[in-house]
Formats: sequence, structure tokens, C-alpha cells
Amino acid sequence: MTSDWSSPPEASNARSARMGRNLLPPSKRTCRANAIGGASEPVILSCTKSSRASSTMSCLLASFSLFESIETMLIRTFLAGVAYINRCARRPNGHKACPPLEVDATMDQITLATIDSPDCPVSEHIAIFSASGDAPELVIESLAVEGFSEGLAMLGRGKVDMLAIPARILHGRQLEMLEAGCEVVGARTPRRPNLVLVSENKIAYQPKSAVILSDSKLVRRQLRRARRGLRVLRPGAYASINELGKVPEEPVAMAEWMEAMRQSGAIDGYITSRPVYDELELGVRRHALLPDPKDRGDPHFLPLPYADLVVVLARKRFPLSISAQISEREGNTVWWIQNHLIAGLNEEMLERTGVLVRHRQISSLMKQAEETKDITLLQSCHDTEGEVLDDDVHVEVRLELLSKNGHRTLSLERVITYSRHQHAIISLLRDWEVLLLEASREVPKDFYTDVEAPAYIDPSD
Repeated sequence: MTSDWSSPPEASNARSARMGRNLLPPSKRTCRANAIGGASEPVILSCTKSSRASSTMSCLLASFSLFESIETMLIRTFLAGVAYINRCARRPNGHKACPPLEVDATMDQITLATIDSPDCPVSEHIAIFSASGDAPELVIESLAVEGFSEGLAMLGRGKVDMLAIPARILHGRQLEMLEAGCEVVGARTPRRPNLVLVSENKIAYQPKSAVILSDSKLVRRQLRRARRGLRVLRPGAYASINELGKVPEEPVAMAEWMEAMRQSGAIDGYITSRPVYDELELGVRRHALLPDPKDRGDPHFLPLPYADLVVVLARKRFPLSISAQISEREGNTVWWIQNHLIAGLNEEMLERTGVLVRHRQISSLMKQAEETKDITLLQSCHDTEGEVLDDDVHVEVRLELLSKNGHRTLSLERVITYSRHQHAIISLLRDWEVLLLEASREVPKDFYTDVEAPAYIDPSD
């Protein structure tokens, strides 16, 4: 009786593919190995006609002369194996296993495509990084690209190794990135996310009914919260009221138009980003809109979503050892948290939301808590026994939503350790959704004679 332990050929091929074995018939792979190893033509023909059960090594040894030395046999066997791996290996579907495009990036030089925006000059950030002491050992060749679709197409075809873009461009277009076979492999830490007020006076010293222009809906609400009595308008609305014609939509041209209005005395100041201010080389007074007030309760300004955040895209299965040299630890944290918190917001809701994510040290947190007399922040730096926590990096997350007149603010702040920030962000997101739901619903009456109480804040306003 015959034993039934043998597997069918299909199962054997599948198992061999998983174990990395040769899937070619013994005759073909032996013939190819002998030809590369230097066997004579009659021996090759004889090996070609051999049965499927004959092994590759037996045919190789048969082709060697008895007068050859052991060293020669070993060298020829090694060359035959290398030639098979490089040229004869095939996948189970019959396609040759070609090296991936990422092999080119493992050399000493990579091609990095960049997309610049007026508020986030990515090429300038990469140039400063390449000239700094933290620059990687590999050479970065920068290539400017006009649009996101063009850069994604070049990345998918392998013309560039990586693509660095402002994170704001990627909002709402991640599906397009995934369809192109790409993913985010790193991010750079925001350097100058705060906007500036171009004016002779600070916000607290502005004259009554001072006119300040800002194109950001969030900043206009923050200005109304910081100082009552100011006329905070959109540049287009101000031009429409005074019949000044159409305002340029490009940020640099808009800043030039607002600067001309300020110099003529028509307005008292305007809001712009720091890169735009530096590009115009105005040389006038500016005041940064900082998120940390000097005293608790003073005006504060959270940055815009994705402010000055640069993300790096690459093809899937890109070597992590290379992307780690371009990205930064804090930048990766900022991108991961903002992507989970606000990636699902529409454009209208995104314009009204302020987000701040940054790394903090224990020493700076305790100093801030003592200066502002913040007991909650001070307790977050100690454990349950009152001992100061270790020197682990902490992550500060601040999220806020303002009403149209700036009188009401819905805010959520967390300070968490870096080691568990991913789990804590999931809890933070759930708490924010509950807080937003409760603050946006109408307050029910306790008795039918009570006055109707509207919602605390209207997210759609």
C-alpha cells in the first residue's frame, strides 16, 4: 500500500513560496545555474532533460570536473546561487521579483520634492535643516513642485524619494494620497506657528474703535475676546464697506494691500503670518499673538490648525531608517495628535477651531504653574504621593472653540506624558465630543415659567 503523506504540487509550491524556495522546475533552474556556473553545453542539455525529482545541487556537482579543486567548486557553486537569486527568482504568479524603488533611496543621496505656501515655506525649512548640525549624513537634493497632485504623481512614479508639504494641504485629501500608494512617514516641528499683529500699538493699547483686519475667522474672534470695542473686520468686508474694490486673494499681495491701508491711516493694524511679514521686509513694529499669557486670564491666542507644520510623504514600505533622519520626534507627535483630533472636520468648522500641541518639560511646567498659580497644572507634575515625576517629556494639548462675538469660549486642556499620549488622545477626543454636545444644546426649563435659555455656544455660527 502507498502512503498518502505526500502533498499535491499546488500545496508544495505554496509552502515553498512561503519558505523562500525556488519555484522553478528543477530542469530549468539547474540548467540556468549550470550555464552561469560555467558548465559545458552537453552537461547543460543533460541536466535539462533530467526528471523533476533531481535536485539542483546534484546536477551542479555532476557538471564539475574531477580534476577541479575544492576551492573552485565552492566558488562556482556560490556564483550560481547568487546569479539565481538576482536573475532567476520568480514570484508564484510568474512575475520576476524586481527590487523596489526604495532601494535607490538607501544610497547616500535622496531626492526630496517640496511644496511651498506663503504661510509655510517648506523649502526654506529644509534648507535650514540641511545646513544645521542636526542634518543627516545623506545628501538631500531639494526639488520644488507646484501642486499636490503633481508631487504625488512624481512620488508614485519614483522620480522623487520623498515629498514634503504643509500639513494644511493634506487636510481632506488623504484618500488621494492612499490611492497613490503613499503615506505620511514623518513630520517637522513647527517653528513659527504664531501670527503677528502689524501695528504701532499692542492690543491693550489700541485706541477705541480701532480698525484691525484679519483674514482668519478664528483670529477675528480671538481679537474680540481679547479687547472689547475694536472693529475687527475681514479685508474683503472692509473694502466692500468703503468701496475700495476687490482685495487680492494671495496672502502676500493681501498683506501689501493692508500695509498700504495702514500707512495711509485708514486702519490701525492687520494680522499676517511671520513668513509673509519677513518676505515683505516691512521693518515696522509687530506683536506676536502668543498662546501663553503673562498672567492667568489675560488674552491668549491659540495657533491655527496645522500652523507651520510640515509633513513628509513617501511610498509605502519606505525605509524607516531614512525617514527618521528627516522627521522629528515632536513633529511626529504634533501631526499624529492633530490628525486624530481635527482630520474629520469640514472647512467651516476647521476655521473656527484653535489647536496647540507641543512638547513640554517638567521644569517649564512647574515654573508656569507657580507663576500663574495654577494648582491643577502643578498637580499634573506630581504623582499620587506628592513626588515630582521623572524627566519624561510631557505633551500639552489645547483645543478651543469661540463664539462669533468672542464672549464665550469652549476650551479643553490636557498635559499628559509622552509614553501614553496615544491612549490619552482617544479619551480627550471623547471628552471633547461630549463637552461640545452639552454646550451646544438648549438648556431645558426646570419649570414652565422659566425663561428660555439658549445654547452656550453654537458650533454652526
